[in-house]
Amino acid sequence: MEIVQQVIDFVLHLDRHLDEMVRSFGLWSYAILFLIILCETGLVVTPILPGDSLLFAAGAIASLGSLDLGWLLVLLTAAAVLGDTLNYWIGHLVGPRVFTGETSRLFNRKHLERTHRFYERHGGKTIIIARFVPIIRTFAPFVAGIGAMSYGRFLLFNAVGGVAWIFLFVLGGYFVGNIPLVKRNFTLIILAIIVVSILPAIVAYVRDRRAARGVSRTS
Repeated sequence: MEIVQQVIDFVLHLDRHLDEMVRSFGLWSYAILFLIILCETGLVVTPILPGDSLLFAAGAIASLGSLDLGWLLVLLTAAAVLGDTLNYWIGHLVGPRVFTGETSRLFNRKHLERTHRFYERHGGKTIIIARFVPIIRTFAPFVAGIGAMSYGRFLLFNAVGGVAWIFLFVLGGYFVGNIPLVKRNFTLIILAIIVVSILPAIVAYVRDRRAARGVSRTS
């Protein structure tokens, strides 16, 4: 329970914790941020790591001069693209066994199935759209690697989505994160980013549930 409280506190006060991290680790902060984004996008078992909110907070810290904006954009874009690439190949190698197995200690089968339905609905655009949807973002490249998309096509969508995601949130934090009104209500802004990010997944889940109920009633 204490660990959960620490995670919640870290997410809701990202600006404060990131500032402390930069002061403590200096240039190593870039490596830490790189690894967080790499793991959040590249490992199916770590979908709860902060993504959108972390990027926004990092941009806000960069606007104070604590981090270099150019290096931040380059390194985090590389982390996002490499993360999805890693996830794709993990899916390519072990994905079929995950889908055919009944249970798994490492993978949430419901998340996989939901992402698969999302993929069927939006096609290749899923890789770009999913960048802005937590949970789906982590599972989309994994599902693509199972066989839904060739690597060449995936890489194109991966690069476009990665650049758009990183630049939107980092530059958003850089230009508005330290406006007095935003800074005074930074926790509320982080909460708003989280809610807006997961809203499409919630809508898709409700839609799928209604569709399933409709099918069960007619059968």
